[in-house]
Amino acid sequence: MTDTALQNTVRTAAESASPSAALSAVSSAASSFTAEDHVLAATLFDRVRDLSFDGVGVSRESYGASETATLDYLTEWAIQQGLEVVTDAAANRLFTLPGSGDAAHVVVGSHVDSVPQGGNFDGLAGVISGLLCLKRLKDEGRQPAHPLMVAGMRGEESAWFGKAYMGSSAILGKLTADDLALVNKRNGKSMGEAMAAAGVDIDVVAAGTPMPWVSKVHAYLELHIEQGPIMVARKWPTAIVSGIRGNLRHNSVACIGEPGHSGAVPRWLRKDAVFAVADLLMRLDEHWRVLLERGNDLVVTSGIMGTDPAEHAVSRIPGQVNFSFEVRSESTDTLEAFYKVMRDECDAVARQRGVRFEFDRRIASAPAVMDTGIVKTLLDTADALSLPVEKVASGAGHDAALFANAGIPSGMIFIRNEHGSHNPQEAMDMDDFMAGTNLLYHALLRM
Repeated sequence: MTDTALQNTVRTAAESASPSAALSAVSSAASSFTAEDHVLAATLFDRVRDLSFDGVGVSRESYGASETATLDYLTEWAIQQGLEVVTDAAANRLFTLPGSGDAAHVVVGSHVDSVPQGGNFDGLAGVISGLLCLKRLKDEGRQPAHPLMVAGMRGEESAWFGKAYMGSSAILGKLTADDLALVNKRNGKSMGEAMAAAGVDIDVVAAGTPMPWVSKVHAYLELHIEQGPIMVARKWPTAIVSGIRGNLRHNSVACIGEPGHSGAVPRWLRKDAVFAVADLLMRLDEHWRVLLERGNDLVVTSGIMGTDPAEHAVSRIPGQVNFSFEVRSESTDTLEAFYKVMRDECDAVARQRGVRFEFDRRIASAPAVMDTGIVKTLLDTADALSLPVEKVASGAGHDAALFANAGIPSGMIFIRNEHGSHNPQEAMDMDDFMAGTNLLYHALLRM
């Protein structure tokens, strides 16, 4: 879409909308951006949805064509607005005002990839929000002491290669050779191959060299949809994140028993992999319940489960089940303790049911705490804008966790979102989004 066509679309929509529809918001804070900005945001979201629609939801594959197309479109739009855009060696896009110079930047960033058949707002909302703030700074002739840089990052979702935070890990020099060897099970390409095809300088990334711009980051901020139901239930359009859960996971665990005829092998002689995994999960669920009653922060998931379709049958005792394992918590101690419980229970089930468990590589992401000074700035700004002054912990992981754990002061704004996330029914309201973007803008000015 050309600049003229885009601006005409936005202008026509803004002029045709009733004042109440264009400017209505959960709070008066949203009115600080114009009706035209409101429609512009919706237009950007719609255009990216068109670029990545898969027939059900959106699929923006990490280091894939649709992720690249999204970044190319946002780059084209930004250049038309008079913004400057560069691509770093890890193929992330960095947007700034002209003349930002070498001063330490405040980075507003998020990812543009999605899960397969996902929603349009997860990740993308943070990038578009940052771009709207950058455009407003330019329109108002402002250049903060710490210039704003917007980072459109690649590869945050673990759905493609089994590892999250690929783009931000590459930025911070944290990807390992084992990471680059992880395979996309949908197309068989390794992460390194996919990155190279997307324009990443693999030699730089493989060397563990942080991107040069990282040394000039004053702080990192991220706006993101909430991916759970808390804000919807409490009727909060925005909230401030206090911390981000870490996780431990195995993408694939194999429970190996012994296949047999369903009618000919009695229970005491069976080595049934399905019953063994069911036994394991029930044990883990009981441990989870007890830990929650003791006040521990913990969630446990086995999101992939199955027998081999090439050999399973109604009349066959299953000889192997493959499943995934993930545990998340704000506490590293809780993560490690529950992981040990899981391995101990695997040993117990193996002895009792005559099976064995084989594990792929353990992948860990550390919990993170948001910077207290930034959290206070965000809360004070929300109060000044008559938005809810509430803090929540993030159960989902975000790129902000890596920046925080790298020693960069970090903070996050959550936007209310109906129907959860990682599904096509994500339903962020544009008024909530504009309220959160206005909160982000005024927090940037305070910083």
